[in-house]
Amino acid sequence: METILLIEDTGDILVNLIEYLEIKGYTVIAASNGKQGIEMAEENRPDIIICDVLMTDMNGYEVLRSLKESPKTSKIPFIFTTSLSEKMEIAEAYKLGANGYLIKPFDLEALLNMIRTQLEKK
Repeated sequence: METILLIEDTGDILVNLIEYLEIKGYTVIAASNGKQGIEMAEENRPDIIICDVLMTDMNGYEVLRSLKESPKTSKIPFIFTTSLSEKMEIAEAYKLGANGYLIKPFDLEALLNMIRTQLEKK
């Protein structure tokens, strides 16, 4: 069973995504901030990471930069979820190495399709 690491600081969104992805058959581990997410990624080496961009302690871009610098986590597929819809923000995400970018509110099926696509590429 594939493991997904969710990094999201909004409690309701985190709980809803965990429930949805577990129903779809994934093992889900969750972090409520960027620092915790980086630690969990290094400890657990998930199959894929889904991360919010706008978080209080460190933003998603900083999380991705940090994970890309570590040999343990640099190859893990990474999907951003965010309310930021500016082309510049999206371009920055892909420039840093993101594998996907979903604008909130997003369709859960779209997220699921993106996850499946990235896991098949691995």
